[in-house]
Order: sequence, then structure tokens, then C-alpha cells
Amino acid sequence: MTDIAAALAEVRAAAYDVPHFIGGREVRTGRTQPIVTPHEHAVRLGQVHRAAAEQVSEAAQAATEASRRWGRLGPDERSAPFLRAAAMLESGPWRERLTAAAMLELSKTREQAEGDAVGETIAYIRANVANMRAMYEVQPFSPEGVSNHVEYRPLEGFVLAVSPFNYASTNNLAFAPALLGNTVVWKPAESGALTAHLTLELLREAGLPDGVVNLVHGSGSEIGPAALAHRDLAAVHFTGSTGTFQQILRTVGENVENYRNYPRVAGETGGKDFIVAHPSADLDALAVACVHGAFDYQGQKCSAPSRLYIPRSLWPALKERLVELTRCLVVGDPTLPGTHLGAVITARQHAKHTEALARARAANLVVTGGTTDDSTGWFVDPTLLEVTDPHSPFMTEELFAPVTAAYVYEDADWEKTLRLVDESTAYGLTGAVFAEDEAAITQAADALKYTAGNFHINDRPTGAVIGEQPFGGSRASGTNDKVGTVWNLIRFTSPLTVKRPDQPVRDPWPVV
Repeated sequence: MTDIAAALAEVRAAAYDVPHFIGGREVRTGRTQPIVTPHEHAVRLGQVHRAAAEQVSEAAQAATEASRRWGRLGPDERSAPFLRAAAMLESGPWRERLTAAAMLELSKTREQAEGDAVGETIAYIRANVANMRAMYEVQPFSPEGVSNHVEYRPLEGFVLAVSPFNYASTNNLAFAPALLGNTVVWKPAESGALTAHLTLELLREAGLPDGVVNLVHGSGSEIGPAALAHRDLAAVHFTGSTGTFQQILRTVGENVENYRNYPRVAGETGGKDFIVAHPSADLDALAVACVHGAFDYQGQKCSAPSRLYIPRSLWPALKERLVELTRCLVVGDPTLPGTHLGAVITARQHAKHTEALARARAANLVVTGGTTDDSTGWFVDPTLLEVTDPHSPFMTEELFAPVTAAYVYEDADWEKTLRLVDESTAYGLTGAVFAEDEAAITQAADALKYTAGNFHINDRPTGAVIGEQPFGGSRASGTNDKVGTVWNLIRFTSPLTVKRPDQPVRDPWPVV
């Protein structure tokens, strides 16, 4: 049996009873929900206990108590458990265990799960340590006779980290603030409870002190109000839906007079990402980008291009190629070799996508795909739509599904189409332009300057690499704080300026 096969068997058989971790204690409330395998929803991996306001209050208190020691440690001491965890992930049982958990709980292929739960988690940890050290080296000028220094303190209070299901590596939302000396209350997505639990177990085994990261599971509607109303809330580090983030901002605003400090709020939210092709675009490169960008991991990526703008001269040949490539994709159990797409994450999401595709079929928009099946798992076929209305909901509203819509424009309307790309949605996360004409690329880059925080030229607008393409968007897509960079870390520090003259001034009326 291969290592990954053994790990899959281990995770399937473990019957996890996932608790909260609060101040180093395992807390079980008895209010549980099952941990489900999306591609085989009759299979249960165990259960997770749900928190209420009481557990949130306990977690905030535990974070406060832990901060008294953790926040005073130096960067080397704080880095040590994170770097040990990264080394433990590189080889050994934790690598296979987390890969298997992501495959089963999140319905990822082995390549996707290993790249996320292992590769990106390691990359975030090491990038954060390097960025922290670089940030500490940024110091003010000290003229002769005066020593000036900036101390990068942790925030006063706890950080609320809210992570999504689709990437296990978004444990970074909790881990990055903790590295800087903050203590954290971490609420992962309900459908990502097991991978969150295991990544924190790894970090605790690597030596993270109790209470630095306190993990509470449950619904946002129960946990959010208690955490956001707490006097000691210092920051929110969030990735999730646009609607939820807007509600967080509203709640913080309504409570602003009750906090010890003004909370920092950093968020990465939704996207309605685009690929716009110029008539000079390379057809094969464009087709591959559309298919892999839109359909990898069932389209459950905020960077997935779900709106395509294609010139009429390219559309017949591109359409044929997209249909050919899409029909080659194998949908099924992602733990089996040869499978390209697993299931969408929950029954609720499946029902939402089923209803949307029924509308698409009724409007005769489906080019290929367009069907769903929930008999054994929550499967949605990769789907290409063709719309004639550039303001169709399929071109403006995020679905988070393996569905992409193409709008065909007249070749002469290139400039008009660029304005359409810019103005059609509220989002501004990722986008790509395909063109061989350099003048067209320059024109698109200028016209689309604020349509994306990650802009790609002749490449699909997904798969940002930590340390290479800092990720994040603005408009309705978030605060563009670029996770994995110094620009993100600075949000979770409270700089203190210290001035010390060589000699105190004793003359009340010095000569200038």
C-alpha cells in the first residue's frame, strides 16, 4: 500500500471527534454536525463540535492570557514552532495525513491537495518568517546625537481569523498574525473543520504554546456576533464571501465606540474573474487557460475566470476547442487516479448550482455540460455557456462552480469591450488578457487597471504563487492586503516609535 493509500485509509477509519482548542484544552459541547465526504456523501469521516457565544468568550479570554507571554517573545522564539511545522510537513506522516484529509473532506485530487495543504502551507510559513524579518529591518533615520527606533508590537487584543473551506493553506489567516506575537481566535469554515483541526494539531506538536491560536468551530451566525462585539477585538483576518465581509464591516462600525482600539479589518472576498481575448490571441493557449482556469477544483476558487469575452473571429474555432477539452475532463472520486474534478463542497451549494443551470438550459445558453447529479456525491458537470447579454447574471454574479460564460463581441468593438469588462461587475480580483498584439496588451492593461489585483497576460488568472504573485483584489473583492507579503503582515502590528538622545536636553533656552 502506498503512503497516500495508507493515509487515506487512516483518515477514513479515524472516526474523528473534532473538538475546539481553547487555551490548550479540548472542549466538546455535544452539539455536533457530521464531517462529510462531498464526492461520497453517505461517508462520514466523523463529527465536529459546534461552538456558541460561551466558547467564543472563553477563546478570547484564553488568547488574552496567552498574549502576556507570547507577545513578549522575540522573533526567533516565535518563529521556531512554525518552522518546525513546515519541516514536519515536508516529509513524514503529517504530509500524507493532511493531503488525505484535504482529498476526502474538500474533494481535491492528490495534486491539488498536496499543493494546497502541504506546499502552500509551507510556503506561507517560510514567506511570513522572511517578511517579518525584512519588516523589522525597516527603521527610521537617526541623526547624530539621537537614536530612533521602531518596535513592531503585536496588536493590543486578539485577532479573529475566519478562513474558507477551499484552501487548507488559509490556516495562514491565523498563523501569520500569531507569528508576529498576536494571539488568535480562529473560526474555519464549517466544511473545512477537519483540515483546520489537523493543521493546528501539527502546529501544537511542533511546539506552539497553548492559547496562541484558539480554534472554535461552528456557524458564522453564532460565532461572529460574540467575537465581533468583544471589547478586545483587535483585528479581523478574513477570507470568504463578499456578503459576509460586508456584514463584518457593518458590525465593527456599529460597535466602534465599544472597542479598546479601532480594529483592523483585512479581507479577501469574492470575484467574477475574466478572460478577455483580442483578435490576435493565440487560440490554443486561450483555450487551455479558459478550461483549466474555470474548471480546476470544480471552479471553487475566487480567482476562477467565470466570464469570457471572445472576438467573433475566434469564437467558432475556440468554441469547438473548449467543448473538446471540457468533455475530456473526468468528474468523480478525486482519490482515484485519472479524475480531474471532484464534487462541490455541500448539498446547499449543489442545489444552488442545479437551480442556476436549470435557468441556463431553459434560456438555451448551454454549449456543453449543464447537468448535475447528487445520487452519490454533489457533482456538477463542467459547463460552458454562451450568452448574448453581457449583463446576464452569468456574466456578473459569482457562482463558485465549474461554470463559465462566454460573451462574443464584434472584433471592431475591442475598446468598448474593455469598458464592459471594467464596468460590468462590482468585483476586482483577477483577470487576464490574451493577445499577440503588444499595443492591444498595453491598451488593455491601462483600461483594466482597477479591474483586478492580479492581472495576467497570456496566462490564466489563477494559481498565484506565494512569493511570486502577491494575491488579493479590491473593489468588492477585498482590501487587497496581499497575503504572504509584508503588506499583509503590517496590518497586524502596532508600531511604537522610541526616541533616545545621547544627552538629555538640560538648557531650558538652548541656542538654535
